[in-house]
Amino acid sequence: MTAKPDPLVHYLGSDAVPTFDPTLTEQRALDAVNARIAARRSTEEILDFLFDHTSPLCPGDRLSVAFAEDAGQRLVSYHTVARYAPLALDRGFAGDLRGSSLERVLMTGVVRIIDDLARYLVEHPASRATRMLVAEGVRSSLTCPLRVESRVVGVLFRSAREPHAFTPRHAAFHLALAERLAQAIEKTYRLEQLRAANLAYSEMLAFVTHELKSPVAAMVSTAQLLRDGYLGPTNDAQRDAATRMVTRGEYLLGLVRDYLELARLEGGGVSYAPRDDVDLDHDVLDIALDIVRPEAARRGVRIERQVPADLGPVQVDPALLRVILVNLLGNAVKYGREDGMARVTARRDEQELRLTVWNEGPGFPAAEQSRLFRKFSRLPSPELQQEPGSGVGLYTVWRLATLHGGRVVARSEHGAWAEFECTIPQPPPPAVPARNTDI
Repeated sequence: MTAKPDPLVHYLGSDAVPTFDPTLTEQRALDAVNARIAARRSTEEILDFLFDHTSPLCPGDRLSVAFAEDAGQRLVSYHTVARYAPLALDRGFAGDLRGSSLERVLMTGVVRIIDDLARYLVEHPASRATRMLVAEGVRSSLTCPLRVESRVVGVLFRSAREPHAFTPRHAAFHLALAERLAQAIEKTYRLEQLRAANLAYSEMLAFVTHELKSPVAAMVSTAQLLRDGYLGPTNDAQRDAATRMVTRGEYLLGLVRDYLELARLEGGGVSYAPRDDVDLDHDVLDIALDIVRPEAARRGVRIERQVPADLGPVQVDPALLRVILVNLLGNAVKYGREDGMARVTARRDEQELRLTVWNEGPGFPAAEQSRLFRKFSRLPSPELQQEPGSGVGLYTVWRLATLHGGRVVARSEHGAWAEFECTIPQPPPPAVPARNTDI
């Protein structure tokens, strides 16, 4: 049995929407919208302008944009402007499309007009969106698809607080507006989604690594006590097993440290506070070397320190510079030749502080240099792949050097040595307000 068409809902395909031949006033309104988009105004500003300047040409008390998400299964409200307040259905509202009258708009690109929302709600009581709009006093609506190339990516709603407000002529005008808006608005929406996804990823990364840090550190401490005999006599096999536990646990702690630093960087949690009285030896190098010295001793790597006696105070954020040096020195030990040498050198003139970390070892091919400072990137060289790593240490170095207004470069003779040089201007950029520390 064929379902009876709903007399309250009208779907207008291309054959039902009249050809749009704009009047002079309508053309001026369209041109003004084009100018706003060309000037790269914000989506909110464009929609506010659109609502204010087209209301005399198309009735309505409410204008909103929504986008299809989850493979077209849901529609998510993005921005709304109205002549009244409060709004029951506002930004972030998500509704399922399956079985709704909007599903046809998204699937086929037709225009939908509902003449009387109060009556429509009686016939479709399960529609949450309709119930919320009726609660706002809305009585009729016009919905146009937003097309980007051949895809319908969302809809542009115009709603009125009186029934039977919209005609096919209004639909034609609204379609002309939607054609101009679709690409610019979708681009802004997708960028906001990426920012939100990055923030969620950073928060998850910080949570997971923070929760891992304490139990892994406790496991390492217990294994060290067992290895060193503080928990009772042990035989050679037991000490060997405990030593392996310590080594693996310390590797996990290194990963946790790397990912916590990455989470701080990605989430804007880094506090950049440069000082002009930093003692490079005492405030930075001593601490960084203490951190990497146990691993250097295990691998038999000798670390030389070359800092001029007359270097004087430097202008840096000491905490962040320690992170830079711990990563560079840690890599020099990890990827350097066992029983080889590493060297950290500092130089300074009136314009720059230069910190160089050099090590004997396999280095890297010149063709791979551009991949060094990318997030999660690890070079494919077999010699380097033998050592486990997170792929974020050099990325962190690059981010923190950039925060100082500096740069970091890498040099190598493949098969012989590698060198990383971090250059920081003197003085570095001043600290910025906390709200802008998202680097």
